[in-house]
Amino acid sequence: MARTRDTDACPGALQVHQAADGALARIRLPGGMVTAAQLATLAGLSNQFGSATLELTSRGNIQLRGITDVAAVAEAIGAAGLLPSATHERVRNIVASPLSGRVGGNADVRAWVGELDAAIRAEPRLAALGGRFWFSFDDGRADVSGLGADVGVHVFPNGPRLLLTGRDTGVKVADVTETLIGVALRFVEIRGKSWRVTELTDIGELLPGVELGIAFPPVTKPPVGWIAQEDGRVTLGAAPPLGVLPARVAQYLGAIEAPLVVTPWRSVLICDLDEAVADTALRVLAPLGLVFDEKSPWLNISACTGSPGCTHSAADVRADAARSLAADSDAHRHFVGCERACGSPLAGAVLVATGSGYRQFRP
Repeated sequence: MARTRDTDACPGALQVHQAADGALARIRLPGGMVTAAQLATLAGLSNQFGSATLELTSRGNIQLRGITDVAAVAEAIGAAGLLPSATHERVRNIVASPLSGRVGGNADVRAWVGELDAAIRAEPRLAALGGRFWFSFDDGRADVSGLGADVGVHVFPNGPRLLLTGRDTGVKVADVTETLIGVALRFVEIRGKSWRVTELTDIGELLPGVELGIAFPPVTKPPVGWIAQEDGRVTLGAAPPLGVLPARVAQYLGAIEAPLVVTPWRSVLICDLDEAVADTALRVLAPLGLVFDEKSPWLNISACTGSPGCTHSAADVRADAARSLAADSDAHRHFVGCERACGSPLAGAVLVATGSGYRQFRP
């Protein structure tokens, strides 16, 4: 079903959202990739102008809340290289297998991320794409394909194939960037009031004659802990509880001066570490509240912003989610403050606040 809203209200670094706790900016990180210096910049901005926290999103982006000087923050984000296009900043939504090129997979998709990002910014018509439309690159491990991107590529053993809404089309892809840009342009032509492919009344208009296969199963947990890379180095997977990264902890991450990847499961990968550096980093970061244990109950819960940051919310859902750890199960549970169910994953239970408790919004 198409949205009734004619304009795109999805926030960016320039078009911010006025939340209950102040202005909110969302910084796009294609492929979740961010440098240590860039993360340190965002942490400093949050300390100086915001809530002193960074929110990691389910698209591998970062949000700053409670911003008191939007212009100063936007200027600093641009100076850090995080705003390469004012016209296309909200449509640079690209998710990729976070460990690609370091551990496993059928191909290294990182170069495709950069190529697609550049191609999106070079096409004026794609400025109208909308901030909720997104692309995915799965290197074959089936981690991000199940998240249901509007259009993506999955690398099978015999090569890449095109996906729509997380479903295999069977279409083999020769030129990845050209193919994805072509689908996105066609969507802009036919979308009407739709902002996502799933909102089209007839997906066949987008890709005539193609039948969609079974959807990939969604993944709900991030890779955490000590992850041995194929080159002998180490990646550390760290998950801040509920995806809220204190700015102080982000500054510690930046101080390691290693490549960083924000995952679509609201976690961070600290990559390409020597074993001695990884061991020291783990000893420093673990006491700061980051989760490195794959059996931690924190990995089984998530939540929308809730009160007091959102006027729609009937409860402080993050606090309630944290209190629910004692009753944790293996199933994922997502707590939301209203019927909009923001940030809900594709698998697990969604619990909506009623003002006097929670009811199951989705089993």
